[in-house]
Amino acid sequence: MGVSSATGPTPNRGYEAAAKQRLGVVIRQLEQLVPLAGATSDLGKSILKALNDLGKHILPGEVTPAAERNTLESAMMQNQQNSAMQQQLRQQPPGGGAPGGARPAAPPQQTAAA
Repeated sequence: MGVSSATGPTPNRGYEAAAKQRLGVVIRQLEQLVPLAGATSDLGKSILKALNDLGKHILPGEVTPAAERNTLESAMMQNQQNSAMQQQLRQQPPGGGAPGGARPAAPPQQTAAA
C-alpha cells in the first residue's frame, strides 16, 4: 500500500485486481461444492452464504477463462515448488544441520584500519 499524507494508506490497484481474479476462481470452486454438500445441509447453507457475500465483489464475466486458467496454473506451480521444498527438507539429516556434522564456516574477522 502507498501512503499519502493527506489521505493515509491507498490500496495497490494491481494487487486488488489480482485478488479479484483469484476470488473469481474461488467462487467458481465454491459453486461446484454446493451440489456435493447439498444446498439444504448446514455446509451447503454456509457455502451459499459465502457465495452471496463474496459474489458482491465480482461482476459476472469479470473473470475470464484465461484468467481462471492462469490462476490455476500459478497455484499448480506453487504446489510443485512447495512439494520439492518439502522433499528436500525430508532428505536433510535430523537436526537440519550440514551433512556429516560439519559446522558452517565462521565469518571472517574484520581488522581495524589505522
